Amino acid sequence: MSISSAINTARSGLQVSSLRAEIVATNVANATTPGYVRRSVSLSETVLGTSSAGVRIDGIARAYDSVIKSHRRDLTSGLSQANVMASTWKSISTRLGDNTTGAGLFNSFANFQSSLSRALTSPESASAASSLLDSAKGIVSELNSLSAMVRTQRAEADREISDGVTVVNNALKKIENLNKQLAGIDRTSGQAAALIDERQRVLDTIAEYLPIQTVDRDSGAIDVLTKEGVYLVAGQARQIEFTAASAFGPEQTLAGGQLSGLTVAGVSLTPGSDSFAAVSGGLFGALFTLRDTDLPNFSAQLDTIAADLISRLSNDSIDPTKTPGDYGLFIDPDSSAGAGLAGRISINAAVDPAQGGATWRLRDGLGAAASGDPGNVSILQGMYNAFTGLQTINTAGITGTFSATELVAHLSSVAGQTRIHHESVLSSVQIQHAVMVEYEQTETGVDIDTQMQELLLVEQAYAANARVIEVASQLIKILMEL
Repeated sequence: MSISSAINTARSGLQVSSLRAEIVATNVANATTPGYVRRSVSLSETVLGTSSAGVRIDGIARAYDSVIKSHRRDLTSGLSQANVMASTWKSISTRLGDNTTGAGLFNSFANFQSSLSRALTSPESASAASSLLDSAKGIVSELNSLSAMVRTQRAEADREISDGVTVVNNALKKIENLNKQLAGIDRTSGQAAALIDERQRVLDTIAEYLPIQTVDRDSGAIDVLTKEGVYLVAGQARQIEFTAASAFGPEQTLAGGQLSGLTVAGVSLTPGSDSFAAVSGGLFGALFTLRDTDLPNFSAQLDTIAADLISRLSNDSIDPTKTPGDYGLFIDPDSSAGAGLAGRISINAAVDPAQGGATWRLRDGLGAAASGDPGNVSILQGMYNAFTGLQTINTAGITGTFSATELVAHLSSVAGQTRIHHESVLSSVQIQHAVMVEYEQTETGVDIDTQMQELLLVEQAYAANARVIEVASQLIKILMEL
């Protein structure tokens, strides 16, 4: 090898060492940056004729595994869905309650039954009558509050869908712009690697809302599709369409046309719909399930409890003083309104001093004109028997024979089982997601120890190439002195 060849070879080695050191520094600096993947320098040998003339830099390579990343994104969608479902059903289960301690609908029914029992023991007691009225108001308050909670949660789900659509549409547009930027630069450059990292972060954001897949194009661009095969980005970004609702009640439904679904270019993505393209996971999957299925079903079950309570205590055999067919202790002030009874149920004004009534009518009858025998327990006994008696229910997914309190306990049990199911799903997905994130990090992330070892090799290569140049310089000097 000639001196000039040696110098050129060493010079190329120094250039490579410099870039490798820079890449190591970049890797270490971004070891904790979300979405960053490990970089390395792609090298090849430079050959002139039959002789080696050093090395050349082919570009910057990114550690990437499409299968791992796709699986991890699917788990990201599943984790987002499971989180929302578990947290919502936890709040519902907590509000219903499952024992006689603390607040909740179950506790209010148990209190009412206990107050009825005390009133039977002391029918002459004004405080016992007041306690019974307060416990009845407690039931009304809990049912009204739970109904309002359902409306609020449905409205929040609809708002979160609307916000999510905005986030996803902005992300799809950003993917389109990143595709264009990548098409105009050398895709083996450091700049391209940074743009690809950014694109991956944007894709991760989209995956939180709905499961997606990508297709690589020769230009360096990618197409983005739903798992069901609907294009979201194909050259240009397609916008997801959704219209937020302004009101929420039992009568506002997707099937009735009062609520909006998701569409892309006229194709329905609405989770739960019969469309081939219906989204099955992510935040959208959870939010639509809550807005259109779980919460409306729960509302209907609350209405069933309210209707059963009104019916039990309106039985004409309980109170001979009221007009047959009229309401008893609990009433529906707008019976023509249909669904949403749990939000309307209230106390009969005849027994409520706050509405001009009197608590002694709990003992003497709703139609009584004056206070009667203080020892009369017939009406109170009838109320107790009606409240604790067994009624057959077969509506809103509730089937069986229950007392009033047992009916609420059944609903609490079903809600608790649903909560446990979703928490179990969440726990499973969390473990799978954590394992996949760790595995992905192992395969494509930055290991500081490995990078430090790489830096030592870079230093050795740099020193070796510098020594070659130094020796070549000394040889040239000797030759010049001859």
